[in-house]
Amino acid sequence: MDIVDCILADHAQQRRMFAALDMARDDTKALGRIFNRLKHFLEAHAEAEELYFYPRLLQLGKGALDSDSAEETTDDAIDDHNKIAEAAESASKHDVGSGDWWKCVDEANLQNSKHMSEEERQGLTDFRRRVPLEERIQLGIQYLGFEAKHSADYEREEKEPDTYIKENEHA
Repeated sequence: MDIVDCILADHAQQRRMFAALDMARDDTKALGRIFNRLKHFLEAHAEAEELYFYPRLLQLGKGALDSDSAEETTDDAIDDHNKIAEAAESASKHDVGSGDWWKCVDEANLQNSKHMSEEERQGLTDFRRRVPLEERIQLGIQYLGFEAKHSADYEREEKEPDTYIKENEHA
């Protein structure tokens, strides 16, 4: 499967899980379980992108639509991943279903929605235009393998965007 399709499928799953939180609003047990699953899914998704998608984008990308370069796209994405993780981690410090918890969950949803929109418009477009399909399929297999191993219980380490770019642009 093409890594671009894998990422788009993950984005659809993330949207469904945030919607499920809204629908389970009065069931704190379900909220806690859904949120825990979503938090780990978001972490594994971000790490998988950082391992298999963004390094290759840095090497071949040129920027697409409203992004001037692959470096700009990647810098924004790594920063977004950090913001999403910070908001989700903040929610974990509050009672599930409380006002403070929802404030953090809503912030995670907002940051994630902004990130997905930007990534779909910029990074995925650039990737489709520059990376051959056979390579995208091989990356997709690696991506799915990583997620299969880690999406149930994963904690991503925050990354500094400039350092990440320097370490990966010539990898």
